[in-house]
Amino acid sequence: MMLIRPVEHDDLAQLLLLAGKTGGGLTSLPADSATLAARIDRSLLTWQGELPRAEQGYVFVLEESESGRAVGICAIEVAVGLQDPWYNFRVGTQVHASRELNVYNSLPTLSLSNDHTGSSELCTLFLDPDYRNGKNGYLLSKSRFLFMAAFRDRFMQKVVAEMRGVIDEHGHSPFWESVGSRFFSMSFSEADYLCGTGQKAFIAELMPKHPLYLDYLSPEAQSVIGQTHPQTAPARAVLESEGFRYNDYVDIFDGGPTLECDIDRVRAIRKSHRQRVEVGEEGSESLPLCLVGNDLYQEFRAILVNADPRQESITLSPEQAEALRCQPGDSLRVVTLSPEEKKA
Repeated sequence: MMLIRPVEHDDLAQLLLLAGKTGGGLTSLPADSATLAARIDRSLLTWQGELPRAEQGYVFVLEESESGRAVGICAIEVAVGLQDPWYNFRVGTQVHASRELNVYNSLPTLSLSNDHTGSSELCTLFLDPDYRNGKNGYLLSKSRFLFMAAFRDRFMQKVVAEMRGVIDEHGHSPFWESVGSRFFSMSFSEADYLCGTGQKAFIAELMPKHPLYLDYLSPEAQSVIGQTHPQTAPARAVLESEGFRYNDYVDIFDGGPTLECDIDRVRAIRKSHRQRVEVGEEGSESLPLCLVGNDLYQEFRAILVNADPRQESITLSPEQAEALRCQPGDSLRVVTLSPEEKKA
């Protein structure tokens, strides 16, 4: 069984292995033991209620219950940019016109932005390539919505997610080569590592303060603005199916798109509801596949279950009930895994 749970100190070694498989470009999952250990500590302190909102962040892992191995990671930052500035580029337009010369030019631009300051962020989504089968990726990504629905008051009105941009197998980013390298005088991997380990002051110090004209960028760089890394395309599709949209904001390093949605318009949050637990035979595979999670804050668990979302109760096998730490009569939060899931 695949199970979502809060991160633990003992997961550090597994997270380091996962970080080594990302291929670069996943800023929030650097292959750095000290940084990942600090991230785990911050997550645990968040659950313990010992951090101000500006520092809060939750980290979850996807566990293979038979082995106890952490094979995936996902996270939520409660409110970005309240402590350290949160930057992206806004793709906009500047018009240059002369009535006398009968010239009118509308030129696309990139402008440094902090517009998403104070938003909650979905981040650090990565699944071990060996486990990219079945519905594991959907469980890993969408389980966060059950947590946000259960503890809605802990999150902000807008939710954003930065998608990894186009980077080749050698770590080469066309967008970086045409933009970032001109201002930072370092490689993409160096900047990515510095940012991932929390050394972000250089962004404010070195980024351009004035709009950049896209026409001055290389054709390769222009072509990848707002485009998603092939390995991240499925994650983008998952979020878009839940109501997230690209609104012309891109990452300052690789040009990848930032998706956003009002928290109360996210499908899995809006349509999730509680059902009473019964323990018996596992639901038939003819029933819709549903995300099911408990409402235990520090012991949150989520799994996939075949269930009828129209009913007042949900029947779990003893193994599923144990995984979700629930008893008959308890309530669980339930929503169909995907919009296309048909009700029985």
